[in-house]
Amino acid sequence: MAEEVKLFGMWASPFSGRIEVALKQKGVQYEYIEEDLSNKSPSLLKHNPIHKQIPVLLHNGKPVAESLIIIEYIDETWKHNPILPTDPYEKAMARFWAKFVDEKLLPALWKALVGEEKERETAIEEAHQQLKTLENELEEKRFFGGGGLGFVDVAANILVWLGVSQEALGMNIIGEEKFPILHAWTQRLFDDAVFKQCVPPREKHVAYSRVHFESLTAHK
Repeated sequence: MAEEVKLFGMWASPFSGRIEVALKQKGVQYEYIEEDLSNKSPSLLKHNPIHKQIPVLLHNGKPVAESLIIIEYIDETWKHNPILPTDPYEKAMARFWAKFVDEKLLPALWKALVGEEKERETAIEEAHQQLKTLENELEEKRFFGGGGLGFVDVAANILVWLGVSQEALGMNIIGEEKFPILHAWTQRLFDDAVFKQCVPPREKHVAYSRVHFESLTAHK
């Protein structure tokens, strides 16, 4: 019996982008279902009643929510082309840094992008500190996962989103001069055969982000 794999996502979201990278890296065939986040479908709300958010992976009728959890599920379900290391310590470290991206780096970046004007300078400095911490972890490796895309690389795709967001806002939080190692890593992501399939068209993404941030500012 053929497996049924569906992904509820949103084209501009780095979180559903993570799942597309993981599925494509594994060569898993899936049906992509685009969600309108201002008018979420009954199916999305049914399959993720707690968070009511994308992404949601539906595998043979069973839903899995939250992007990092979904990636681990994918990695354990389809064993080939592993995303997480097999060594227990290395696996723990990959989970640690992916959690750092979501719980430390992402909030700092968001505050720097859309925080109150009077707090902007402090917020940008905090974001720079978190980015430097991540850059120090990468050091001279090609990818966080070593020679190829790994768990942390997929999680850190939010830096692609950051590049689009800062262009939309006319900011420069992660310039090449300040973060050369992360910048070079980002270029390797764009060169990766799997990753580049999951990156939205740049101009469309920037235009969407500009409208999105303007709407956020209007509601403050």
